[in-house]
Amino acid sequence: MGYNEKSSLSERIYIGKRRWKAFLYGLAFDACRIFPVDPKKVVMWTFECGGGYGCSPKYVAEEILRQNREGITDYKIFWLMNDMAKEFPKEIIKIKNTFWHRVYHLSTAGIWVSNSRTFYGTKKRKRQRYIQTWHATICIKPIGKYRGNLLPKMAYIVSRYDSSLIDYVLSGSKWCDDMYRDGLIYDGRIIKTGTPRCDVLINQKEEKHRQMREEYQIPQEANILLYAPTFRGGSQSGKRSVDAEETSIDFRRLIESLEKRFGGSWYIFLRLHPQLAANMGGLHTEQAWERLIDVSQRPDMNEIIAGSDAFLTDYSSAIFEAAMAGLPGFLYADDLEEYVKDRGDLMFDMEKLPFSCALNNEELIRNILEFDRDKYEKDVEVFMEMVGNKEDGKASRRVVKLMERGRKRR
Repeated sequence: MGYNEKSSLSERIYIGKRRWKAFLYGLAFDACRIFPVDPKKVVMWTFECGGGYGCSPKYVAEEILRQNREGITDYKIFWLMNDMAKEFPKEIIKIKNTFWHRVYHLSTAGIWVSNSRTFYGTKKRKRQRYIQTWHATICIKPIGKYRGNLLPKMAYIVSRYDSSLIDYVLSGSKWCDDMYRDGLIYDGRIIKTGTPRCDVLINQKEEKHRQMREEYQIPQEANILLYAPTFRGGSQSGKRSVDAEETSIDFRRLIESLEKRFGGSWYIFLRLHPQLAANMGGLHTEQAWERLIDVSQRPDMNEIIAGSDAFLTDYSSAIFEAAMAGLPGFLYADDLEEYVKDRGDLMFDMEKLPFSCALNNEELIRNILEFDRDKYEKDVEVFMEMVGNKEDGKASRRVVKLMERGRKRR
């Protein structure tokens, strides 16, 4: 287990350029040491600044804002982003992700909170703390060293560098405690706070159920299946790109099977991975239809999960979070062999997960029609016990307490 140590001349040149740029980038951080660190200043970002107000940083921010309003804390939140048009609470200061903005605000913040890596060459000061929430919990697809020789050397270098800056990685299960060592290439502190973005799945299901239907103008009694395929861009082979994301799912038959098995009327919410959504208008499908609603531009997937009634993906870790919310989960992996060849061996045998796995439309329809809720719930319970799941809806509060303890010690 490691990374691809073999590299072509072009890759070695590329790595050399990246290292030189990182060195120059670091000099800018050195220059900003003339500015003091503000222990009350928190800088957040998601998906290399391409995401919006979502994932775990959002729920940490929500808890900070709540405690600020009650006079318990007095933090100032700054959010780095590429697209300044994205909507945020008025209390959060939006920062355009330019070179000097990023360097200055990271250099002067007492706390960083992110769900993705920093930029290669970033430097952290002694009085600063970096909290990594990561954007996946229990996962199907391999990350970090679990990709073996399919992990590019540059990805290994960037991951190792970023992990050397991290003070705390948050975890919500025993499985993640163990996986993050090689998955994130990290040997620092792992804190069992739970995963902040999972709080909404436990605490706000009724609220989000109502909100999703009101905002997308569908009947309150309607059912929603969220279809969220995982990230395809940036593969090792480079043959797939973000503008090639397509699906072979027959959505009309899918809805017919859902209505036959579960009753009621069903809608399908389509959501791309945030790294794809930032570059595309939506999922490519010729099946334009009022029952298909593209929610790819919505920044927070977990609130959509909380408001949904079933979940469908190929390899996204979000299916485990959907199961935590009590949703029936289904896998549709029509490119399984290609995906494993490109990404590496999966973290679990798909046949041993509590979710049925289909390789084509016929299998998917059959899996839905034959869905046994009692068996599914028992299988999910056994699986969650096996991985040591500890999510209880209180993770965000624990993270703010962690921030407060660290601030008082410094």
